[in-house]
Amino acid sequence: MGEWSFLSNLLDKVQSHSTVVGKVWMSVLFLFRIFILAAGVDTIWGDEQGNMDCNTKSPGCRNACYDRSFPLSHTRFWVLQILIVSTPTLIYLGHVLLVIRKEDKLRRRTQQKLGKNGVMKAPKYSDERGKVELKGVLLVSYMMQLLFKVLLEVAFLVGQFYLYGFIFMPTKISFSDYPCPSTVDCFISRPTEKTIFIVFMMAMAILSVILNIVEMFHLMISKLSDKRRRSSLPPEMYCVNKPKHSSREKVTLC
Repeated sequence: MGEWSFLSNLLDKVQSHSTVVGKVWMSVLFLFRIFILAAGVDTIWGDEQGNMDCNTKSPGCRNACYDRSFPLSHTRFWVLQILIVSTPTLIYLGHVLLVIRKEDKLRRRTQQKLGKNGVMKAPKYSDERGKVELKGVLLVSYMMQLLFKVLLEVAFLVGQFYLYGFIFMPTKISFSDYPCPSTVDCFISRPTEKTIFIVFMMAMAILSVILNIVEMFHLMISKLSDKRRRSSLPPEMYCVNKPKHSSREKVTLC
């Protein structure tokens, strides 16, 4: 599990800058994908090629049979899937940290202007504790990373089917090309356990897609509700505030 600690620490930082559904997605990624993959899959898969039992001793036949059936190991495929699917979230985290850093500098400059004839500009996206609000460019960034995660998960699901040609692990694989002298049957070790893991990891990928889509709709509905609620406020809830050092009127909530 040590090789996953760096990714886990980065994704853990996203928790404070995401929605409730996003936190659920993060829990699914940690508990049911990274932890299961690190804890149990390597034990079951092990040396896949070495554990295959073929009914021939022809040199190179078992290697060719394995390479044709498994162009990429399932475990390496899932590691690649988790890393690539997590990339949009890490890019969003970088965007959030950049926004927080810029607004922290803005706060320091604003504090230096207190008592002077300077115009104060309040930070737009974050508070003094580093908590960000999903709006404006941050909302667009968050929605984009959700969309890319959905597309990547679907691409890996389709890719897994076309890469291996099956969902359930077969008991044996027949191979008749060079260097095998004739049709050779190679038997796979622990096919039932491997099938369970394949179905489980695909189910987690489908659950990830569903959670991301639900989060996208949750954000859109909540933002539309907030906009409708603000537009339904009576006119007397607003007042006009004219700053002393500006000729422009600024409308604020009373």
